[in-house]
Amino acid sequence: MAYRITLIPGDGIGPEVVTATQDVVSAAGVAVDWEIHHAGIEVAKLTGSPLPLPVIDAVRKNRIALKGPVTTPIGGGFRSVNVTLRQTLDLYANVRPIRSLPGVDPRFDVDMVIVRENTEGLYAGLELMILPGVAQSIKLTTERGSTRIAEFAFRYAKKHGRSKVTIVHKANIMKISDGLALDCARRVAVGHPEIQLGEMIVDAAAMTMVRDPNRLGVIVTENLYGDILSDLGAGLVGGLGIVPGANIGDDAAVFEAVHGSAPDIAGKGYANPTALVQSAVMMLRHLGEHDAGDRIERALTTLYRAGQVRTRDLGGAASTSDFTRALCAEIERPRAEA
Repeated sequence: MAYRITLIPGDGIGPEVVTATQDVVSAAGVAVDWEIHHAGIEVAKLTGSPLPLPVIDAVRKNRIALKGPVTTPIGGGFRSVNVTLRQTLDLYANVRPIRSLPGVDPRFDVDMVIVRENTEGLYAGLELMILPGVAQSIKLTTERGSTRIAEFAFRYAKKHGRSKVTIVHKANIMKISDGLALDCARRVAVGHPEIQLGEMIVDAAAMTMVRDPNRLGVIVTENLYGDILSDLGAGLVGGLGIVPGANIGDDAAVFEAVHGSAPDIAGKGYANPTALVQSAVMMLRHLGEHDAGDRIERALTTLYRAGQVRTRDLGGAASTSDFTRALCAEIERPRAEA
């Protein structure tokens, strides 16, 4: 039986890394009926919307999607497709595992996870000009949102054998909003006595991530802090080109590369598909296809450890297709020899 999965190629290098990831999933032996829908700048030119309603409907219907990067204009233009998807479908948990791959500089031995609240905070988009030359952005924090993201983080830690959850906040300054989030995390922790709760102010957490990242375990935090710390974490293990991401709600999940659309290298054939491949591994495990996910992860680790096939962002000369062929061959090798 084939899984019905919504596929959003995105723009820039999106279609290239999406095609590579489709090949990898196929090599792992998972049958997928990809329902393709388009979003982004070119779609906005044709339809007036970067995220047409049929795209949202398809994700809602299939309950799962794989998404390439989509360009978001800076300072104007349309609203982020990512933020719109998350809020419209209530994909409240953004999950980013930060894990070192062998042979990738810098050689930190990192294995941590960031769970970011995905629908509230400053990304709620509540902005206004209160006076000429005076802009205001409202940070939205609710007990419901703070409680469910903390619950998600503790459940994730238990499921994945992690012993610590660290709530990252700025409650020393934002005593009401971040104070509420901190209080919710403390209350949730009482129901999970097997998991240690840590508490850390966001600036101290940033320093700790650089010095001793594994000390934090699973970070749970609000939207903006999570966005920034996720990119910091990616920098520790080699960049956004290798880090996966997932947006998970109660009724749907979207798995995506966390890097941008990189229009400057689009069409040149040397984008690194690792981030989206690793996101697909998360997707397969979400579907219960653990053997396939493990097979891809082992093959990826083997390929990186060998160090002979690297894309340009990691100092190599391999094209996207070179890397994909090598990875697929590594995935298929154990099956052929079994």
